[in-house]
Amino acid sequence: MKRPKLVHFTAIESDEYIHIRASMTFSSQGRFEILDEINFNLKDLVPTRPIQSMGLLSSNEFRLKIIGLSQDDTEVIVRSFDSDTFGNFNFKIPQPEALNVVKLRLFETKTFPGLELLIGHFIPTKIHCPKKIIISDFDKTLVDTRYSSLKELYLSLRNPIHYFPQVDPSIELIKDFIKIDFQPFIVSASPHFYENAIRDWLYQRQIFTSNIFLKDYRNIFSFFEGDLSTKDLKSQGFYKLNTIVNILLMTGIPDELVLMGDGFESDTLIYLTLAAVLIGRYDPWTIWNNIKKEESFLLTNQQHFRFLSKFYQLKNMTDAHPKGKLDIYIRCRKEMIEKLEKRIFKLDFANHLKHHVHYYVG
Repeated sequence: MKRPKLVHFTAIESDEYIHIRASMTFSSQGRFEILDEINFNLKDLVPTRPIQSMGLLSSNEFRLKIIGLSQDDTEVIVRSFDSDTFGNFNFKIPQPEALNVVKLRLFETKTFPGLELLIGHFIPTKIHCPKKIIISDFDKTLVDTRYSSLKELYLSLRNPIHYFPQVDPSIELIKDFIKIDFQPFIVSASPHFYENAIRDWLYQRQIFTSNIFLKDYRNIFSFFEGDLSTKDLKSQGFYKLNTIVNILLMTGIPDELVLMGDGFESDTLIYLTLAAVLIGRYDPWTIWNNIKKEESFLLTNQQHFRFLSKFYQLKNMTDAHPKGKLDIYIRCRKEMIEKLEKRIFKLDFANHLKHHVHYYVG
């Protein structure tokens, strides 16, 4: 029997809202088949390979019923939300004034009309005060991945993430920030069905986070839905910037923000664009006029609109918040550090803010 299951769920409690991003698909296994698979896997525990999750490329629509529970299990909120055609959810629930929601109970109600299928119970991630957030790229920052050829892509699908060499300085850096109470978020341009493999890899290295954001490639090939287009298969600028802005809209403006990336792609410019709003307090329209022709971005008409809309939301949030601290850490080769430190950007705002960038060898 096909049964709905969550493949990704992020609930973040911040300020007056609980922000939820989730993705669902169908599991065609019966109860006993699942138990047999678990028992078999326990005999020989091995890291997850991305190809095991290829089934997540399918598209389905679902409806989630969310019940918010207080500390004494009183039902405080009952809401229902419909997914997009890919089974993705993105919404926020206001916290009631009298009783705070501390647990969420989820049901799927569309697959079998009249039946409420229990999906599970979840505790939202609470953003602590002061807000200290670290957002790290995954590919070429924590792991030296290779996807430039068909052979390398095939090997990445067939093998666990640890097939690629890990970047020890980056791993130690993010763990050092976690030790001083920074809450970690991971952003990757890898396909969305890599999530289980990436989570396995992170947990094996004591980086415990459920906040993993991946690129949903189904959006690229959809004519009617989705933020991405075919040019985003190679260009990561809009995807990464849009994802980080989404994270900040969920968490609220941090008192301290750390961004980690690599010098092999466009991470430095992406992060400095974000710094222009958060620290430089530039007008989003000014930033848009500066970056719209950059090769790293090359925004479509739809992305122009969404970029400006979200950046104005972010600006309104920063205007009501004191300037926080922002540091950017970029991994690079030893022989490149001096050249990168003397780099002159074509964009004026990037040159004014590049003192926030710290280069390290990895």
